[in-house]
Amino acid sequence: MKTQRVSAVRQATYVRFFRAFLATRTLAALLALSMSMIASEAAANSRYAAIVVDANTGKVLFSANAGARRYPASLTKMMTLYLTFEALKGGQITKNTPVPFSAQAAAQAPTKLGVRAGGSITVETAIYSLITRSANDSAMALAELLGGSEAKFARMMTAKARALGMENTVFRNPHGLPDTGQFTTARDMATLGLALREHFPEYYPYFSTRSFKYGKQQIANHNRLLGRIKGVDGIKTGYIRASGFNLVSSVDDGNRRIVGVVMGGASGASRDKHMAELIAQYLPKASPRKGGPLVASATGPSLTQTAKAILPTHNVPTPSARDDEDQDQEVADIVERTEEAGPQVETATMRIEQAFADPAPRPSVALDQLKTASVEPSGWVIQVASSPSKAEATAKLAATTQRASSILSSASGYTVPFQKDGVTYHRVRFAGFSSKTAAWKTCDRLKKKNITCYAVQN
Repeated sequence: MKTQRVSAVRQATYVRFFRAFLATRTLAALLALSMSMIASEAAANSRYAAIVVDANTGKVLFSANAGARRYPASLTKMMTLYLTFEALKGGQITKNTPVPFSAQAAAQAPTKLGVRAGGSITVETAIYSLITRSANDSAMALAELLGGSEAKFARMMTAKARALGMENTVFRNPHGLPDTGQFTTARDMATLGLALREHFPEYYPYFSTRSFKYGKQQIANHNRLLGRIKGVDGIKTGYIRASGFNLVSSVDDGNRRIVGVVMGGASGASRDKHMAELIAQYLPKASPRKGGPLVASATGPSLTQTAKAILPTHNVPTPSARDDEDQDQEVADIVERTEEAGPQVETATMRIEQAFADPAPRPSVALDQLKTASVEPSGWVIQVASSPSKAEATAKLAATTQRASSILSSASGYTVPFQKDGVTYHRVRFAGFSSKTAAWKTCDRLKKKNITCYAVQN
């Protein structure tokens, strides 16, 4: 009888184990099927891009079109908040510093807090309004407070992006309303998300705010994953018609931490669902061991200076005041032009260190030995940067020449000035390519060394 009881217990144990095994297999199969369906839908969406990064180690756990240029929409406010937190930490402002609203700030399109021209709020109220309501008027008021003007603050934003390693981002305004010259990538947004976590632990908890009270209003956070997905502690949503639905999420389960980015969602619900799937799939794969800092701290220019950044590798279009519905095709055209040299290869094993890599050290080559030009050579050329500073452009030319000497051995590097909006910029280019194909192939090789470029015919 005792033997029979032991046998029955063993049999019951085996049955429970087998059922648990089947349940696990079924759950894994369903999850795999769900991810496959989402990937299939995403493949049909030309605006889709996503990335998941282990916030402890920097390893890229998932990547899809992560280096492709996309419109940031209100994810732009992450950089506005970064500069605000930096000013708080540096003592230039306090949480109670008044933020005045100019006529320009008050006139921004919704969503907005609704402060009238001549009114003001505190810096902390402005922070809450950006994180919850994504208030465009508050973003503009902060920009004018910290930078003096929208244009100067946008240059500060772009300069900070470069200092953080966001090589494929340009900001033209502080809120993300439509501007055909403003763009980013999913990888760059992940970089910014990690930087906000790492550089401002004292202010980062603002991103977990579910709602805040302003006057008689109780303003809820647009981020619907807060409180719904365990471990989600921020960061930011974004939407305009030109971009689709964007989301950057930070997740911390106490041991593992990830930052995920989804861009170009067809709806807020589908975007949130995809992010939830990515979290479920990749959070368990993240490392519980914390490494060192992933994003170098960037002090950048002071708030009283006009930032001078190495500008993007194409000439930024003049901002348009037209409704974003009219700009959908323009944004698509910009993406097509800047990516026609061929997409960068994305692999699941690519590490975020590539995106965070420090700029190549400036070579010892004497800058006056490098060529400059007032008239460009004809034929196909490759452009790697443009800058309002001739010294910076020349330094970029020298660094690229040394870093890619084997690739550009038969090319001739030069800088050439051009005028835009009354400002002189300096292109950094390489000539000497016999055909469009030769220029494209060379640019592809440069991209594999993380040198941003594009080919153009003079």
